Amino acid sequence: MIRVKKIPHTYTIISVVILICAVLSWIIPAGEYDRETRLVNGTERTVIIDNSFHAVESSPQGWQVFGALMEGFEMQAGIIAFLLIIGGAFQIMNSSRAIDTGILSFLNSSQRMERYGVFRKIGVNNVIIAVVILVFSLFGAVFGMSEETLAFVVIIVPLAISMGYDSITGLLMVYVAAHVGFSGAVLNPFTIGIAQGLSDLPLFSGFGYRLFCWFILTGLLIVVVLRYAAKIKKNPQYSPMYNADQYWRDKRKEDVSRDWVLPTTRSAFVVYTILLFALIGFSVFHPVTSFAIGESAVNFPAVPVFTGLYALTGYLGLRKSNQFFILNLLAYTIVFLVIGVRGMVGI
Repeated sequence: MIRVKKIPHTYTIISVVILICAVLSWIIPAGEYDRETRLVNGTERTVIIDNSFHAVESSPQGWQVFGALMEGFEMQAGIIAFLLIIGGAFQIMNSSRAIDTGILSFLNSSQRMERYGVFRKIGVNNVIIAVVILVFSLFGAVFGMSEETLAFVVIIVPLAISMGYDSITGLLMVYVAAHVGFSGAVLNPFTIGIAQGLSDLPLFSGFGYRLFCWFILTGLLIVVVLRYAAKIKKNPQYSPMYNADQYWRDKRKEDVSRDWVLPTTRSAFVVYTILLFALIGFSVFHPVTSFAIGESAVNFPAVPVFTGLYALTGYLGLRKSNQFFILNLLAYTIVFLVIGVRGMVGI
């Protein structure tokens, strides 16, 4: 068996970084920039004044390091609450075995694709990895998706392990892919929009160059991930996460199709009907959604359209099993979340 160096616990790494920064605060002279408030693309933002850096009195850190974690929790309470809610929601989903059933169904469908010569030659798993990376890289480049990808990690990581890879491969497919897209931002409002506004440049100018950079960065990521995935597929023990991933490899051996598929109950139809009427009512009052694309906006009846699609797919999911209905609900929750965050709903 290949020996892999044990990675320190996450808390250990964070604690060491905090201590190093505290020591550096006694060594590195302190300084700061002056700041001013400016109007950037219709929004007030605090920005740094050029050539305003000056020395200030040092503030060496000592006992303050013990409160660093709590202060960090307070500053990022919104993200932490989001992750806690997402984690709880997925734990409920796991108890219904919906994700496991969905993964098994997806793997069975992908195996049937091997009947076609093109997919058999390229490799169905390679196609899946490349497509997932492209999608999340595009999300990062266009929408600025970053920590939101953590909601998808809990789905893609078990999928990657079920395909014969490891959790690192799943993380590369989602989290790293989104950040690579973020780096080669094409229409990212958080980097391109704000930076060009501060620099008094035409909004979203240089589109062609950034698109070229995005293709290069995403292509390199796909090559690296496919090479790493092929290495892990050939010998899973090369993975630093081999022991930690054993839980998911054991679950892969279970026959989910026989034991986990739950028949639809009458209460499921009642819940579905209530949710459907709630969505229909919302779509009636807010029929049009405005999506900002660069300096222009596109109006689209997103809520009514996706409500209708949800009505259809939700009914089909209920006819199949409770798990497929739950997966359908998860998919449209993400869709409506994107509509609510990226679009402006109005009458």
